[in-house]
Amino acid sequence: MKAYSGFARHYDRLMDDVDYKAKAAYLLKLFKKHGKTPTLLLDLACGTGGFSNQMALQGVEVIGVDASEEMLACARENSALLGTDVLYLCQRAEKLDLYGTVDGAICCLDSLNHITDINNLRRALSRVSLFLEKGGLFIFDVNTVYKHKAVLADNTFVIEREGVYCVWQNRFNEKKLITDIYLDFFTENDGLYERESENFYERAYTDDELNGILAECGLEIRAVYDDYTLSPPSEKTERKIYVTEKIRN
Repeated sequence: MKAYSGFARHYDRLMDDVDYKAKAAYLLKLFKKHGKTPTLLLDLACGTGGFSNQMALQGVEVIGVDASEEMLACARENSALLGTDVLYLCQRAEKLDLYGTVDGAICCLDSLNHITDINNLRRALSRVSLFLEKGGLFIFDVNTVYKHKAVLADNTFVIEREGVYCVWQNRFNEKKLITDIYLDFFTENDGLYERESENFYERAYTDDELNGILAECGLEIRAVYDDYTLSPPSEKTERKIYVTEKIRN
């Protein structure tokens, strides 16, 4: 099954509770706080362009990269509606290949958790570092081990939006820290409901794993925050925000 194909068609409706404008403002605040406001930004795993477009509306030149052609098709439609000029590229994170360097990078909404092979995560972060100028910041978020164990785990969630009904089921492998995610979409068509299914995975990475890979890739941690705040993370933090700086070429 091709990942994120059916999901792409419903993504924006199902994620309509995400305040991209506020979160993009928060990220720009972090860049400024750490003295590195970007002019050319990489939005890795940009999805349907929520962050890319908000950054572009703030005057930042943006390159949005995603592995899903379907997601990027939606992103281009959203850019056309908003009148933004974002360059979108269809690439896997571990094979990132830009035309030149950027002076800032982001990766949001647990996108790195979708890389379940630790070697591919290492390759992805290495590619980000390669195309990030020395001194540039890479800011990303990850779902924590706590969230996978205590929130996602083996639970089922139901999301209902206008025109689509989604049943989200999880199976958690505690040894591998991988959550197997099954999505069933039900959409109404002439009084009948059609069903689509999608399956993908998320992996929780420990602090030690992330710290080690970041160091290998020349990315030094400047700060870690609790879920789009300026507070330090706690034992029950579900999403961590990492601010990292490229310290060597």
